[in-house]
Amino acid sequence: MTKQNKKGFTIIEVVLVLAIGGLIFLMVFIALPALQRSQRNTQREDDLARVLTAVNDYQTNNSGKTPFEDGKTVNANFLKRYVDEETQYDATKPITVCGDQFKDPDGECYQIKVRGTGQAGEVGKATGLTDFDHTFYVYTNAGCGDLEGTYNVGTGKRQVAIFFVEEGGAVACNDNH
Repeated sequence: MTKQNKKGFTIIEVVLVLAIGGLIFLMVFIALPALQRSQRNTQREDDLARVLTAVNDYQTNNSGKTPFEDGKTVNANFLKRYVDEETQYDATKPITVCGDQFKDPDGECYQIKVRGTGQAGEVGKATGLTDFDHTFYVYTNAGCGDLEGTYNVGTGKRQVAIFFVEEGGAVACNDNH
């Protein structure tokens, strides 16, 4: 009686290796989009800070006035001179920053919408912050609130709070005080 010694893998071993490989493959494809979204949101937060820096530069060069002085519109010179020199401004359309130097990471143009504010000392909920839409929402005479998506109305005209809804629904805010 001779003993046959065949070398190879059993079907269970093969299935187990394929299952483990499939799980690793699945985890990579679940984690990769979240990582890419996080990187895009980080770029958008940098762009938000860039807009606020441009606001501060504008105020420095214009005796403390904000580029949103009337609380409703954006000074066209501000966009072209301080944010992106290639921006095309059209008063009949929404305020859009769409030069090659300053675009959303997915290639869309940014918009800037100026919102009014209430009485000093008031805490408000920023409006329009429902979906990711490539828009910076500007609140004049205000700072970022303690809760996500809220602002505190200040007493100084130089104060500006800028909000942005990120992919995934989180709300980023940056202010200059």
